[in-house]
Amino acid sequence: MALNWTMLQPNRTPVPLPHETTIQQIESGAEISLTIPDAPPSASSNAGGSGGVKRLKDFGGIWLTDQRLIFVTPNAPNKSFESLTIPLLSILSTSFEQPLLGSNYLTIDIKPSPDGGLSTGTKAELRLQDRGLFGFVSLLDKTRERAIYMKRQKESEEENLRESGLDTRWIMDNE
Repeated sequence: MALNWTMLQPNRTPVPLPHETTIQQIESGAEISLTIPDAPPSASSNAGGSGGVKRLKDFGGIWLTDQRLIFVTPNAPNKSFESLTIPLLSILSTSFEQPLLGSNYLTIDIKPSPDGGLSTGTKAELRLQDRGLFGFVSLLDKTRERAIYMKRQKESEEENLRESGLDTRWIMDNE
């Protein structure tokens, strides 16, 4: 099962989107725990109604690009899920947690994509097994801020073109 699916190459690395740049990759040692509230009932269930809270946890690799955060599990049977893609613009908030006992982790509030297998209120917890997390969190936050800035810049340019009477569809099609 893939959540907010990711296309994978045969070596289980993500297929990049057009014009996508990889910022950092950690090919192993990442742990992600997902809490998906009000998950729909599984296909094997004949019962109607809400499926309740669904919790998934797995180990694998993390890729941070200029467009998304990607988690991929190794190719092994009995995995909770195969991959998870979170577009940077779908990260509602992040919180770096430093518990008194236990390892540091990052909490991510996720805005679900349509038909992506997630629901409103989904949270992810990210831990790194063999390295510090703080540097990755800083890089993720900076990359996410840049993606938000670029989106606002593009919207502002399109608004200025509309106000000036130019047809943005023609301009975008001819770039």
